[in-house]
Amino acid sequence: MSGYHWGSLAVQDRVGVREHAVHVGRSVTPHIKDVAAQFLAQQPHLVVGAADPGGRLWASLLTGAPGFVRATGPDRIAVTGGLPGGDPLAEALATAGTRVGTISLDPRTRRRMRLNGTLEVTPGGFAVAAEQVFANCPKYLQKRQPVQLAAEGAGVVRRGHALTPDQERAVRAADTFFVATTAEADGADASHRGGMPGFVEVLSPTELAWPDYPGNAMFLTLGNLTADPRAGLLFPDWEGGGLLQLSGRAEPEFGAGGERRIRFRLDAVVESVHPGRLLWSAPEYSPANPVPPSPQGLRAREPHLGSTTR
Repeated sequence: MSGYHWGSLAVQDRVGVREHAVHVGRSVTPHIKDVAAQFLAQQPHLVVGAADPGGRLWASLLTGAPGFVRATGPDRIAVTGGLPGGDPLAEALATAGTRVGTISLDPRTRRRMRLNGTLEVTPGGFAVAAEQVFANCPKYLQKRQPVQLAAEGAGVVRRGHALTPDQERAVRAADTFFVATTAEADGADASHRGGMPGFVEVLSPTELAWPDYPGNAMFLTLGNLTADPRAGLLFPDWEGGGLLQLSGRAEPEFGAGGERRIRFRLDAVVESVHPGRLLWSAPEYSPANPVPPSPQGLRAREPHLGSTTR
């Protein structure tokens, strides 16, 4: 990539990986290679991160038959369809010029690809003019197999400004979530976070925390949060079809021993069940996942998102 913004540079310097980050950053280009185009065409979902009209950051999930996301040129993708009614990013993804970050993740192969750019409205959905395109390693990705399509969903189940007890349990049981961040002029980004169940701590109904595991050394997410604390989290219920979306502010914390943690304070919650979403099998956990230092790391059969269990 041509250069990191000051937030990423500050984190790279603090961790001591600037030279490595420069090397890794050369893999980031505005071009979609043939292998990336083939990968996109095989995927049934796409995570998109952006700001809503009020400035809150969210991450949302689009679903469709393979081919609903496709490369239409060396620096452009087209997406057929849009988000279900009530999704907090529905209006943003229908507005030309929205800066978006996207990530396509294939649980079958533990492959993922990120593409960030500017949105264009099209008759059948939207397109993204690519500015950053790159792949990530399979670290912390859980392997899953598709099972079936979800039945017709109920749309938005509930909104709020704090987690309910069921939502807290769903977060504690999660092994995967996505995080949307931004740095204003440098656009938006959507990234993946994974680990053993329990790696995300629920500190209170309005506060979460999770460890920042070693990655590619670019520190795009932490760099964005250093420059702009707004963040949007997306917790998918792979087996039940529900989605939990959180919007708030996040702050990187650096320990004396080199460990890193993110503390997130939420402002808004949207829980929904998307119709036609693909359901997946129970996970085969990544061998790279650290074991959380608490009994929360033991996988439990918690109520699926959208259940009425209290």
